[in-house]
Amino acid sequence: MPTTDLRPAPPRAFSRRHTLETLGAFGALGSLGLLGCGGGEDATTATGTTTTTTTTGGSTSTGTTTETSASCAVVPEETAGPYPADGSTASSRNYNVLGLAGIVRSDIRTSIGSTARALGVPLTVEITLTSTTRNCAALEGYAIYLWHCTADGNYSVYTTQSVDDNQLRGVQATDANGTVRFTTIVPGCYAGRVPHMHLEVYRSLATATAAANKLRTTQLAFPSATMGTIYNSSSLYSASIRNFNSISLATDNIFSDGYDLEMTTMTGNTTDGYTAAITISIAS
Repeated sequence: MPTTDLRPAPPRAFSRRHTLETLGAFGALGSLGLLGCGGGEDATTATGTTTTTTTTGGSTSTGTTTETSASCAVVPEETAGPYPADGSTASSRNYNVLGLAGIVRSDIRTSIGSTARALGVPLTVEITLTSTTRNCAALEGYAIYLWHCTADGNYSVYTTQSVDDNQLRGVQATDANGTVRFTTIVPGCYAGRVPHMHLEVYRSLATATAAANKLRTTQLAFPSATMGTIYNSSSLYSASIRNFNSISLATDNIFSDGYDLEMTTMTGNTTDGYTAAITISIAS
């Protein structure tokens, strides 16, 4: 698994092409994170059997049919990058937005306590969490911390060096269907990376207070054709077009070894906004 994640740096503190610290603690899953992005780790296929009894002309026969109902594999472990703001030391800083009152929220377009919104094409991110050790069952009550860059490719907190600047970061607990939904904007594309988002999975909201408690760290990818349409139709992403045209999923340093388990499905349009949906699995 590549351990670098080139990020746009805050204008006053870091260079534009910043190389990520080496991938450190994998959380509770330890060495499971060594698997490549192609997936397959702890893969599970849920099956069921159906027994039928048929009576014909006084004779009775019984048959059993096996049906495959679902399959899932652990989502690859990926780097959190240099700007997680989760209490870990990254870019020589250990900012932590997870301890802020109000960080548990569905709309992450603003900083907590602010009315100013990050500008961009509206996007709803819908993530469903399932378990490979429970026949792909939905995981209720787990917490997902999501963060990503602005339309012009910058990350909050580190840009202004303040946890009060926490736009495009938030935590949600999975519902009975294992699903969380975030209201945000389409992320920009900065030099060295394709468009993406970061997320960390925690056992509960109570444990989603620092990176030391995370179960899994991964990233979300987005369909290239859709992202190209968005960038070329909105002036808010003018800085992304050249970067986007200079890289691909095949050459990205995170997704180049596979992204099937991290690719979202996008629907919508540039006028009304988009929805990006994905189901990911962990061994829990």
